[in-house]
Amino acid sequence: MMGSALHLNDKEAQFPPSWYAATATIPPERPRLKGRIKADVCIIGAGYTGLHAALTLRERGLSVVVLEAHRAGWGASGRNGGQVGSGYNKGPMWLERHVGKTEARLLWDLCEDSKALVRESVERFAPDALYKPGVAHGVQSPREFEHLKRETEHLSRHYGYSQTELFAGDDFRNLVKTRLYKGGTLDHGAGHIHPLRYALGLASAAASAGAQIFERSEVHHIEQGKTLRIQTALGHVEADHLILAGNGYLPQIEKHYAARVMTVNSFIGATAPLGDTAKEVLSRDVAVYDDSNVVNYFRLSEDGRLLFGGRANYSVKFPKDMGTKLHRRMATMFPQIADIPFDYVWGGTLGVTYTRLPAVLRVAPNIVAAGGYSGQGVALAGLAGKVMAEAVAGQAQRFDTLALLPTVPLPRGQMTRAALLTLAMSWATLRDKIGL
Repeated sequence: MMGSALHLNDKEAQFPPSWYAATATIPPERPRLKGRIKADVCIIGAGYTGLHAALTLRERGLSVVVLEAHRAGWGASGRNGGQVGSGYNKGPMWLERHVGKTEARLLWDLCEDSKALVRESVERFAPDALYKPGVAHGVQSPREFEHLKRETEHLSRHYGYSQTELFAGDDFRNLVKTRLYKGGTLDHGAGHIHPLRYALGLASAAASAGAQIFERSEVHHIEQGKTLRIQTALGHVEADHLILAGNGYLPQIEKHYAARVMTVNSFIGATAPLGDTAKEVLSRDVAVYDDSNVVNYFRLSEDGRLLFGGRANYSVKFPKDMGTKLHRRMATMFPQIADIPFDYVWGGTLGVTYTRLPAVLRVAPNIVAAGGYSGQGVALAGLAGKVMAEAVAGQAQRFDTLALLPTVPLPRGQMTRAALLTLAMSWATLRDKIGL
């Protein structure tokens, strides 16, 4: 698996040099899997998806083994922008056209469940993750503002969701201090957290509940059958059920999942503390994302830094210089802090699908998988883990609803997929430059 995102960009079992890792209490390593072990359910991946699945299964009395290639929370769950967003990357009107109004409403309700799950889990397991309400969405053209307005009104009228506040022009620029945006929304029902502290809290809770978590235990083969055999370098698990929860870091070991989920790299820089200058960037402690084809996302840290993310990269390997172009994007948006450097810069790999909607699959009678959250994973990944666990335990209604989200298989072959991803990235960058 040496060509995968698991190994190319980071040292084995070491968290990236992020502001998150610098401000979290990293626990001692858990043991590797050695020899043979049996369980009702095996889970591959100890991020939000796998850990919520483990917690749910232990609540139902099932024995659980979690296999993690590096450390619990090491992947996208511990590196992301920390935004707990509402909905999906496709709005409710799009979903109504593609899956039907009744199904679109069920899917929206699941998204609301996903945000509630984060809030409740932070309170129970990771209070130091510091959930804070408020996510703003900035748009760069009058046309996009009109679309945002229609979506907001549709949610309020047909879904009863009235927590989104619409701001035009200068009103939005009073919130987000950049001339780039022509308007936007502030979603009071969304929020943001310290993502690594959240993941570490979930891992501790799952272990305390009786889940066996093995680190440095990368899976390299799955033998299917009534009893599954999940093989690592030093041992194997025999289980009745398997949950695939590796998202963009899952090796190419299951063809149905791999056909739908691609990998994309994203990068985040943390400035030096801004002090009083922070109010010249954001007037409220909210997270922000925008409508750029290569999305910008940012928020203030608890110690007053700007955490600024974006600059997607579609190759498996990170570029040698992750920070210069990212800082230039930030400085273009906020010239008032152009001379403030990044103290930390890090990258991570996320899973995306062609439709930018999560892939939720039953790939065999006793194997389920979910991933491809496409930037919405802080909320949706935990929900996916929970509903997969429910399905394993015999309650598949919410799993079947989430599986309605349309995704499509991609062309076979790493070179073809890489070429399509590179083309998509180049087109998205061009669209941003010329304002499409």
